[in-house]
Amino acid sequence: QVQLVESGGGLVQAGGSLRLSCGASRKILTFNTMGWYRQAPGKERELVATMTSLGAMTYEDSVKGRFTISRDIDKNRINLQMNSLKPEDTAVYYCYARFHPLTYWGPGTQVSVSS
Repeated sequence: QVQLVESGGGLVQAGGSLRLSCGASRKILTFNTMGWYRQAPGKERELVATMTSLGAMTYEDSVKGRFTISRDIDKNRINLQMNSLKPEDTAVYYCYARFHPLTYWGPGTQVSVSS
């Protein structure tokens, strides 16, 4: 069983920054993709950013230019640097890792952005 644990959430004012990290109990390069989803109250979970094992990255349109996904192979974790945060970024952020056909999830970390 793979375990993922997020850290780095919190409360920040609009325009501020946060950095999320996700540690995995298995080598991150063994996963096909890893990344981040988020779910705001009353909304469906949406994909925020992904990174493949080869390092290809994709972003949801609303975060392009503000969020950056990265990985630290030595520390076996992925990160999400979030800049220029907006109130609409408020959500629970979930780390995921996919090893087809299985998908693993972290418990989530709350990000709250005040206006």
